[in-house]
Amino acid sequence: MFKNFLKLPRNSRFHYTPRYYDGVEEGNIYKFKSKYSKEDTDINYNDFRGHWEEARLNSRNRGNAGISLRLLLIIAVLTLIFLYIIDFDLSIFQMN
Repeated sequence: MFKNFLKLPRNSRFHYTPRYYDGVEEGNIYKFKSKYSKEDTDINYNDFRGHWEEARLNSRNRGNAGISLRLLLIIAVLTLIFLYIIDFDLSIFQMN
């Protein structure tokens, strides 16, 4: 747990796709298709906008609460370090 406290996971793959590649895999080249068959194919591996939108919608859940806790901890520590550096006196909050 503490080993990867500040490290981000590294990417393990590199996906290269040529510049002018459609991304839709062709099955049988002799099969006649209707004019609506383009809309039937829903898998496009180069649809980066679709991948981005799906990832963005998946990140809108509260499953990443650990990151929020880590962020709050870092902000609290930095605030305390800042208050120590400027020599902030907590005695002003005491009632006489």
